[in-house]
Amino acid sequence: MTATDRPASEPPRTEPDRGDLIPFRDALRTWFAISLQTFGGPAGQIAVMQRTLVEEKRWIGQQRFNHALSYCMLLPGPEAQQLAIYTGWLLNGTRGGLAAGTLFVLPGVVALLALSALYVGLGTTAAVTGLFAGLAPAVVAIVAQAVWRVGRRSLTHPLLVGLAVASFAALALFRMPFPVVIVVAGMAGWLIARWAPAVLKPAAHGSGDEGPVPLIPDDALHHEGPSRRRTARILLAGLLLWAVPVAVVAVLTGTGSVFTTQGLFFSGTALVTFGGAYAVLAYVAQQAVQTYGWLSAGEMVRGLALAETTPGPLIMVVQFVAFLGAYRDPGSLDPWTAALLGALLTTWVTFVPCFLFIFLGAPYIERLRGDRHVSAALSGITAAVVGVIANLALYFAEHTLFTTVDNRTFGPLHLGLPDLTTFRPVALGIALVSVALIFRLRWSVLRTLGVCAGLGLAAALAGLTGS
Repeated sequence: MTATDRPASEPPRTEPDRGDLIPFRDALRTWFAISLQTFGGPAGQIAVMQRTLVEEKRWIGQQRFNHALSYCMLLPGPEAQQLAIYTGWLLNGTRGGLAAGTLFVLPGVVALLALSALYVGLGTTAAVTGLFAGLAPAVVAIVAQAVWRVGRRSLTHPLLVGLAVASFAALALFRMPFPVVIVVAGMAGWLIARWAPAVLKPAAHGSGDEGPVPLIPDDALHHEGPSRRRTARILLAGLLLWAVPVAVVAVLTGTGSVFTTQGLFFSGTALVTFGGAYAVLAYVAQQAVQTYGWLSAGEMVRGLALAETTPGPLIMVVQFVAFLGAYRDPGSLDPWTAALLGALLTTWVTFVPCFLFIFLGAPYIERLRGDRHVSAALSGITAAVVGVIANLALYFAEHTLFTTVDNRTFGPLHLGLPDLTTFRPVALGIALVSVALIFRLRWSVLRTLGVCAGLGLAAALAGLTGS
């Protein structure tokens, strides 16, 4: 009996405890390869995992992938990294989740540390930014591919298409808060299941989920079930790992030091980062620039540009903020030592909660897959996710192809209208090349990024990056 044949009242079967579903070494190689392709914010990162895990390796089925993604969209923090942790946990247990989540952000941490040091040491990032000038246009094509692939497999009924479109409009045109969109989508999924249950019936195998049967079947539960003892153990360990470094820094450098301030401030922002990094970066910028004076407004924009063109979650920009702030207020430490300490502490308190949320909640979410009402709500959220990714794609395309995008308000409508005089023809040319490579020639994401990075570097050397 397949997932599509199983009656709704019959709970999913539980997988036996088979240890690693794939050799751990193979998993490490795959997660490292994924980590080098995580450009373009959450849309591009989800696209990379979709392509690698669901379509190429067939380690996880589309329904299972969507279910995990829907849960991660409900959490504060970078949903793509949390999705990597969740999937790593499904494949290789706790150590798989730790490895996947760590490798997902490691290249970005190293790259942004190097770029931050270069910025402080040379006073400019023009040379390095030139190298990455071709990556942003390439990401436009990668994100477009994500919208197409996730939508083609998730939007199996016109009602779900309508829900995705409505979510896109709510975010792009009316600037509704992301949590509100997600909650409404979940309620819509629940109502659709009550009034038209056939809408949410999974598509049969082969209709939108081509390929061999995935390693993790859509109708099986992970063997590691929830328990009070497990929850208490993970909660205690997670809170200690989160809080102890901040406490140690407070004892060694004082409660008023820049390190303690950054540790506490960014611990707080980690809990309110709903809807992706853009939802919280306005607040971070205001506090970092106006309240704490860690950097200027222009430097905040340059840091965001660096974070956009390096692998990993966009929230990694907080590492740049902390690096500059600690370098300029090092206390008794050497400025470079202080900058490294501030950046690493900020990175730690930003990402440790992601592991805690997944390890705490994933076993419960797995069991809820057998609950028809919860599954219906998550199906609604999955449809909304397509609209969310499309909104991110639009935002990224506007800010890639135009230097200036003006925010205009017309009654309830809030539109981002690009200044046509700031159009970047070189960026458009590289974007069209990347579209051809990905959609027409079906090149890999990494290969496409390499070619486009080369084109961007050539444009920079020719003095065309401002065009």
